[in-house]
Amino acid sequence: MTKNRTVMVVGVPLVVGTIVLSVLWRSYVADTPRGFGRAANDGGVVAVGAGVPDAGEVLAGASAPSGAPVASGELVLYSSADDEYLRLVTDRFTTKTGVKVKAVGDTEATKTFGLVQRLIAEKDGPRADVWWSSEPMSSIALAEAGVLAPMDPAPELDDATTWPTELRDGEGRWFAIARRARVIVYSTSRVKEGEAPTHLRDLIDARWKGRVGIARPQFGTTRTHLAALVALAGEAKVEAWLSALRDNDVRLYDGNASVVRAIANAEIDVGLTDSDDVFAGQRNKWQVGLCYEGRDAEPSKVEGLASFGTIMLPNTVGLIKRPGGVSKDARALAEFLLSAEVETILAESDSRNVPVRPALAKAQSDKDPRTRVAEPTNLDLSAVSRAAPAAAAIADRVLK
Repeated sequence: MTKNRTVMVVGVPLVVGTIVLSVLWRSYVADTPRGFGRAANDGGVVAVGAGVPDAGEVLAGASAPSGAPVASGELVLYSSADDEYLRLVTDRFTTKTGVKVKAVGDTEATKTFGLVQRLIAEKDGPRADVWWSSEPMSSIALAEAGVLAPMDPAPELDDATTWPTELRDGEGRWFAIARRARVIVYSTSRVKEGEAPTHLRDLIDARWKGRVGIARPQFGTTRTHLAALVALAGEAKVEAWLSALRDNDVRLYDGNASVVRAIANAEIDVGLTDSDDVFAGQRNKWQVGLCYEGRDAEPSKVEGLASFGTIMLPNTVGLIKRPGGVSKDARALAEFLLSAEVETILAESDSRNVPVRPALAKAQSDKDPRTRVAEPTNLDLSAVSRAAPAAAAIADRVLK
């Protein structure tokens, strides 16, 4: 579709949607994690199964004249998950239910941001039925933009167990599963295990001057991490810590994987990254280890930036709001994506996502002790989203 035709078809909803997205999203786009953050193909929108609808299909004929969804004989899933896991999960769903799924993935160039823009552009003529994101901020933005429908009744975590409030939207528009952790990564060949930093405040110590690396906090999961710190510790504490990190000659990289690679290449010795990036480095036989940040007993008494535990970033799932209502098949797919079966698939994948179901998380850590997170942060994801503008301003001021 040409630019002129796009403007004609989308019109005001796209403009309004873009404004909403710019406020709520604010650049959570440049560093999508490898585990479930991007499609494996970078030549365009990726489809699993029947192929990707072209731009004309997306906006033309999206609903019947009566407003009811077109009976296409298949579901459309928009997702930023990696292609190989999309295929595995959707094939499993089709085998179990007989319902086909057309999975539309993201591109390497636009990452999750492209899909979020597309969903907002299609808001009045939705093409997708279900949304699966590799992180939480996009789902929060889509919920606030009115793209996601409440799941009513709400799904249950297990039989008769309600979904934890910190892992769901207050109105039931998205639910969280399968988490990655924000970790301190270090060189196992140049840093002895007992000497590795264990808290974020350790990174500003003079002994690490010029030896610390982070992904640019204006983007990606590092941006989310900074927003989480603002929500937990307040703007003043976070700005003081980031300023001290800058004064300690922190090195900035374009992504989390680049931080791990820089340690392997002896450019730096320690850094911040996502757990799946460390596991990827270890699969490459790189000499890197990770540390999950613990929790201070009395954060208010800590000088400098307190530790609130390990920050965990989950996958999120939601239903797309459609004129004729959410179909039973769409609900079934969303429930499957939130199921223990899919959490197990993601836990056993190369990125070792940590299940939100305690029994599954324990089974995973027993099998692979590297995934055991002793003190995860009890994080209010909506509060993190609200703190994002302040975090962005701090990053812009400190790291110009």
